[in-house]
Amino acid sequence: MTKTLEFIFDFGSPNAYLAYQIMPDVLACTGAKLKVSPCLLGGIFKATSNQPPMVAFGAVKGKLAYERCEMERFVEKYGLTDFSMNPHFPVNTLILMRGAIYADAKGFLPAYLEAGLKAMWEDGQKMDDPEVFVAVMNAADLPGDEILAATQDPDVKAGLVANTEAAVQRGVFGIPSFFVGDEMFFGKDKLRDAEEELLKA
Repeated sequence: MTKTLEFIFDFGSPNAYLAYQIMPDVLACTGAKLKVSPCLLGGIFKATSNQPPMVAFGAVKGKLAYERCEMERFVEKYGLTDFSMNPHFPVNTLILMRGAIYADAKGFLPAYLEAGLKAMWEDGQKMDDPEVFVAVMNAADLPGDEILAATQDPDVKAGLVANTEAAVQRGVFGIPSFFVGDEMFFGKDKLRDAEEELLKA
């Protein structure tokens, strides 16, 4: 039986980008296959009364500075030198995430993820601008106009809502989250714990 690592994903999380970059090593080590479940982080926050770190910890002395330090350590540890905070952060990812639902249905989600993550967390693109979105996807040899049009499809919209609601029902409160079977792991630093769980399976 093939082992599966499920990734609850939204482009809007810089930590989701960082986790995705080291995921190939986890999959190679464990022999697991990856299942990406696109969900809307804003919807997860709303449903769980959670908040982004800059809001939740903004008044906590030293907390955000430590978060930045921890991210820098992770980047250095894994040599993720292409990473850069998006100057437009936070970016509304509704277009990107609906596009991910469409890309998954059409069988080109991996290429779509690569293009979107690079644009968001390496090139600093404003991916909630439809014109920028189309240009980025076209440059990646993906059908930008077609994907953008699909983001208005009722089935695509419903798919993203369904994924998000299902994640919340399973206990997800933030991204990146991972599942190995019914076991949930939250945060990029817990990806190695998910790896250990996969090795036990």
